[in-house]
Amino acid sequence: MERFRFLTSGESHGKCLTAIIEGIPAGFKIKTSVINEDLARRQVGYGRGARMQIEKDTVEIKSGIRFGKTTGAPICLEVKNKDYINWQDVMDTEKQEYPTEEAIRKIEEKSFTTVRPGHADWAGSIKYNFTDLRNVLERSSARKTAIEVAVGSVAKQILKEFGIVGFSHVIQIGNVKLDFYPKTYTLIKEKAEASDVRCADELTADRMRNAIDEAAEAGDTLGGKFEVIFGNLPIGLGSYVHWDKALDGRLAQAIMSIPAVKAVEIGAGVDAAYLRGSQMHDELFVKNKRVYRTTNNAGGLEGGMTNGEAIVVKGTMKAIPTMRKALATIDIKDLEPASAHFERSDTCAVPACAVVAEARVAIILADALLSKLGGDNFEEIKKTAERLNF
Repeated sequence: MERFRFLTSGESHGKCLTAIIEGIPAGFKIKTSVINEDLARRQVGYGRGARMQIEKDTVEIKSGIRFGKTTGAPICLEVKNKDYINWQDVMDTEKQEYPTEEAIRKIEEKSFTTVRPGHADWAGSIKYNFTDLRNVLERSSARKTAIEVAVGSVAKQILKEFGIVGFSHVIQIGNVKLDFYPKTYTLIKEKAEASDVRCADELTADRMRNAIDEAAEAGDTLGGKFEVIFGNLPIGLGSYVHWDKALDGRLAQAIMSIPAVKAVEIGAGVDAAYLRGSQMHDELFVKNKRVYRTTNNAGGLEGGMTNGEAIVVKGTMKAIPTMRKALATIDIKDLEPASAHFERSDTCAVPACAVVAEARVAIILADALLSKLGGDNFEEIKKTAERLNF
């Protein structure tokens, strides 16, 4: 059973995005300011669209935290959608018995029936029997990842109490790849955080920005690849006993379910196909009774468990399917040929996706850690961690 569980609600242009987090023990310090910093990190990035100029996301903690510390009760987080003021008639939760002509005009203007290839529109309309694809767009939108980043920030603050920290960075946008890596994780993190494409090499970052500009001019979009790294993890989180408790599988699912992500790799990832066993597997050495390795092709996970090395997870994001360059599609009203519906969108959101993935990884790791340590309050859990030499 999961220890750190959460459920989110909300639509892209609805009143707000909310999350309920359950299972966090009492006594953990949680700072609203840190959550807001992570929300801001998700919003910046070269290639983002006009929506990011409207929303300045901040979180309000509604319950479960008192005087900066968790109480052991469920935690409620809320991020308001500032753009809702322009969508009140369209996204009203109440049935309008006698709508005004202006309200009817707005609703009709924002309703659409032309499927957007690459989105959830077609399958969603069949599954839920919708005749207005606005219903699909609103919840399937990546806008909902804002509240997930807030939840992930809570998870990161819990992990930090045990010295577990992580970061994300972009390693590819379009056909521009990062070939030069700074020597240390600390340096990669510093350079990525200072970059508007979250790339740790400035020359590569320039080429990435040029590629984004070219795509924007063509009315097109770009995908790419990111990497999430977390270090200082204890050995043995996860399990080789049950398939659904294997940590690599749980991490893969967490990243794969981010909108637009189409592939996940751990450690060497797809490159493992080209390596012989003697090249792939990370040898163990001992010095002064300390076990160490000189490689980390396993990405910190062996047999579904942490092995003491840094966890390294990569994700591949497809190009955003909402674009000015309209694709051929159908109209669900009559199944006749049509051009895809367009709504304001990013040209490239890989840097933002990396921040979301960082949050998702933190959530899985926090759950695995709390499940391992047990306990109802921070002091109790801390003593268990000390006893286990975490």
